[in-house]
Amino acid sequence: MSKEVKPYKKEQLGKKEQVAKMFNNISPKYDLLNHLLSLGIDIRWRKKAIRLLKPSSPKTILDVATGTADFAIEAISLRPEKIIGVDISDGMLEVGKEKIKKKDLTEIISLENGDSENLRFPDNTFDAVIVAFGVRNFENLENGLASMHRVLKTGGKVVILEFSKPNAFPFKQLYNFYFKSILPIIGNVVSKDNSAYTYLPESVQAFPQGSKFLRILTNTGFNQTECIPLTFGICSIYTATK
Repeated sequence: MSKEVKPYKKEQLGKKEQVAKMFNNISPKYDLLNHLLSLGIDIRWRKKAIRLLKPSSPKTILDVATGTADFAIEAISLRPEKIIGVDISDGMLEVGKEKIKKKDLTEIISLENGDSENLRFPDNTFDAVIVAFGVRNFENLENGLASMHRVLKTGGKVVILEFSKPNAFPFKQLYNFYFKSILPIIGNVVSKDNSAYTYLPESVQAFPQGSKFLRILTNTGFNQTECIPLTFGICSIYTATK
């Protein structure tokens, strides 16, 4: 079990409520900061992750912790019949809905408020479940993964994109300096939320990455688990099947 990290350390709210509040606060600037702080590499990461689903041609896709719907929109390249995105932040969902409307994708993509740990869908509903930079924000990681497993069809695939920590010198040192010293300053200036971009490196540090996360996937019922490191290990794609 990873140590619980919360955005607002002085508040008594649970992690779930704090995460929703944080994303509501930063939602107007979230996309700008995402692309700025990752130098646009996050767009390539999403494309690579979605391509892993191409051989299975999923018709129904659930995007958990969809945020502003970037991952859901990228999944359109798979030509599915329906994508549903769920998130606990209404602020992020509003931004996502506007993007979907502008791209004329409302017939295929729908967004709704939903908790990863209590997904409202029946068992065996989706051909694929996807998550980008969301699982480390779950209040209970195992419960969230078990809920995703439940709504996935037998033989279906989960694709999870998440930040990780590089290990090789000198990239590890440069990354740590940027992540802990530069990123929070830029994030604070642009988003006006003192805690959000301090929480980001702290939550990545606490997340059970690599083989540890694969073990948790196995323990929650998944099989054929795999970890694919990207960009010197800054990010990882995790895949598994039901």
